[in-house]
Amino acid sequence: MTYQAQTPINTDIWAVSADLPTLRKKLLDLFCQLAYQEGDFVLSSGQPSSYYINGKQVTLHPQGALAIGRTLLSLLPPATTQAVAGLTLGADPIVSAVSVVSAYEHRPIPALIIRKEAKGHGTKAYIEGPNLPAGANVIVLEDVVTTGQSAMKAVERLRAADYTVNQVISLVDRQQGGAEFYESVGLNFQAIFTISEIQERYKQLL
Repeated sequence: MTYQAQTPINTDIWAVSADLPTLRKKLLDLFCQLAYQEGDFVLSSGQPSSYYINGKQVTLHPQGALAIGRTLLSLLPPATTQAVAGLTLGADPIVSAVSVVSAYEHRPIPALIIRKEAKGHGTKAYIEGPNLPAGANVIVLEDVVTTGQSAMKAVERLRAADYTVNQVISLVDRQQGGAEFYESVGLNFQAIFTISEIQERYKQLL
């Protein structure tokens, strides 16, 4: 028996053609519609929360991934960015999207994925991806920042591999101390959205 996948036809491929301000607005709506939930949750940090953001609902969405890749690429310094990297699993689709979009934009940027534990076989590496020269400037990407500790693991692994890391960019800042933590350790931090912005837009869309 043969099965045929039914692919919906959507002529509104906004992530391809929208300018950056419009792209950001539509990406915000996508986070509100797909990723943001209210209820009783426990975060990876162990903290209780009245809301949860499942970033992978957007980062693995076809238009979401493209919009994220275009938006983040526009924030990366062209002259100094030699790679993007992030801690698995949340950052995997993000760094991949940025790398693919960068190739289309004729400024190819490699992507690195940082394991939480060293690989148990072969090279037993923490870092997956192209080998870069010592001192290469790498920007760490994250989906959601709460305390900042998750992306900091990626920073530490990269620095241990002799890469230079001075910046972290997140899709969402939950505004629970992450930005202050990065400032305290000398890292530049930027987020595309704050949780306040998402919650305000979420209420408007109800």
